[in-house]
Amino acid sequence: MSDLTHINEQGRARMVDISGKEPSVRTAIAKTSVEVNQEIYHKVTNQEMAKGDVLSVAQVAGIMAAKKTSDWIPMCHPLSLSGVDISFDWEVDGETQVLHIEVFVKTKGSTGVEMEALTAASATALTVYDMCKALDKGMVIGPTHLVEKTGGKSGDYHR
Repeated sequence: MSDLTHINEQGRARMVDISGKEPSVRTAIAKTSVEVNQEIYHKVTNQEMAKGDVLSVAQVAGIMAAKKTSDWIPMCHPLSLSGVDISFDWEVDGETQVLHIEVFVKTKGSTGVEMEALTAASATALTVYDMCKALDKGMVIGPTHLVEKTGGKSGDYHR
């Protein structure tokens, strides 16, 4: 019907067959951020939030999200991930406190892990929001973006 890869002969959605693709090592890095107020910054960095250690919980949520990406994104293939690493870095500039989140995902397989990295970054940020929203619902999440990906037929990408 068309050259669209996720559309079948009847014009309906399908999951692409990747069985003919050669497995290779594939990685992806995604980033996002959460802008918070001074009170949240202080309580998170001093582990004084009522719900517990925000960054530890967010980190686990992000790893879980990477592992379950195919449950969230309809055309995403379930993947066996080799590793997921999530790191945090605070940027404090006067009244503005921004938590930068970076996610690294790796696999050896027939399709890339970009969606797993982006999903993990988003879930990590959403968990930070969830654990801190009692103090301020005005937190700002994003932008969320792919920084780089390696491996696969389409080659490497660097933002």
